Amino acid sequence: MDLYDEACFECSKLITTKYSTSFSKGIKAFKKQFRYPVYAIYGFVRYADEIVDTFHDHDNAALIHDFKQDTFKAIDQKISLNPVLHSFQLVVNQYGIEKQLIEEFLRSMEMDLDHKVYTNADYETYIYGSAGVIGLMCLQVFCQGDKELYNRLEPMALSLGLAFQKINFLRDIKADYVDRGRTYFPGIDFKNFTQQDKEAIEADIKKDFDKGLEGIVLLPQGVRLGVYTAYSYYLQLFKKIQRTPVNEIADHRIRISNTHKAALYLQALVKHSF
Repeated sequence: MDLYDEACFECSKLITTKYSTSFSKGIKAFKKQFRYPVYAIYGFVRYADEIVDTFHDHDNAALIHDFKQDTFKAIDQKISLNPVLHSFQLVVNQYGIEKQLIEEFLRSMEMDLDHKVYTNADYETYIYGSAGVIGLMCLQVFCQGDKELYNRLEPMALSLGLAFQKINFLRDIKADYVDRGRTYFPGIDFKNFTQQDKEAIEADIKKDFDKGLEGIVLLPQGVRLGVYTAYSYYLQLFKKIQRTPVNEIADHRIRISNTHKAALYLQALVKHSF
């Protein structure tokens, strides 16, 4: 069974590496004991997101429904022949990740199937489920059963997850709005997107970023550098978005080059080894 478990974790690691250089590099900065669990969480959320965003030649609603059923079946039975779900259930069961967090995440994925314009209530529900709970799942792994530490860091981990997602929304305007017709930010018309609109969103992101950073310095040493590395990538992406003129932000997906990411990692290693 150990060999099967390892093979499934390696599948989740491969998915993380293929889909996100930012998170995969950050995870490599973790102590070894934390890497497989975070790969498993990322692989799970990546596959769910892929179902609703990519598999348009298939019945997305049926696929996400089946994925949800299979997820909770795997958790309850403590095994799955789907390697992504098997590695995820191992983490859920080992670290006591609440099913409510998983429900909230999958609910947000389902919202992507039929929501195009988000109200304030929709937005709060969606962003909590699609990003906030992922930070909380990872935090449960990082705290390793220390409830006092988890409760102390919960609001900060939530803010950091929200900051990352809001930056994704700004970065992916072309894919979300132009290609899929989605508008996540309530009250925003991207046909008439103004500098004032952009600055208001950026101010909200900065507030989340600042609160998230307060929590990073309090994380256990084995994960602090890795989380700070991801933070530094997203902070640079945010600064690049801030410099992008409002009339150009929907023209292309804003990125940080791999060379720049490597430099940021070295800076984090030197300055924030804590």
